[in-house]
Formats: sequence, structure tokens, C-alpha cells
Amino acid sequence: MRVERFKMERPGLVKPGEEVRITERFSPGSWYYIIEPTIAMSGCYKTKDRILSTKGTVKEVEENDRGFYIMVEVEN
Repeated sequence: MRVERFKMERPGLVKPGEEVRITERFSPGSWYYIIEPTIAMSGCYKTKDRILSTKGTVKEVEENDRGFYIMVEVEN
């Protein structure tokens, strides 16, 4: 298990404990991930760091001066 961080633009879209679906996308040279239905987006990952799981569990939702972030536990 590992915990990954996703950026969310609005509050209240998910809560800790919820299971979420993760979609993988490829951009030249890196991979990125979306929590569906377009709730949040990850940063870019190199091939060796890809998230292989298609679902995860929200562990924490945090807010700071840059916005809202979701910490999601995934199996890898």
C-alpha cells in the first residue's frame, strides 16, 4: 500500500473513507491520474512510479493556501 496525493479544485467532492476510481492517462514521457468522475488530478509520474491500481480509499482531505488535496491509499 502507498498513499498518493491528488489536487481537487472544490471542497466537499469526497470524504475520508470513500472508495474512488482512478483512471490512468499517458502524456509524452510521463503518466498522470484522474479520480473519476473528474474529481481530482495527480501530478506526473515516471513509468517506474506508476499507480497500478484502478481504485483507492480516501485517507485525508486537506486544504491549504494553494487549494484542496486528497490523500488516497492505493495498492501497488
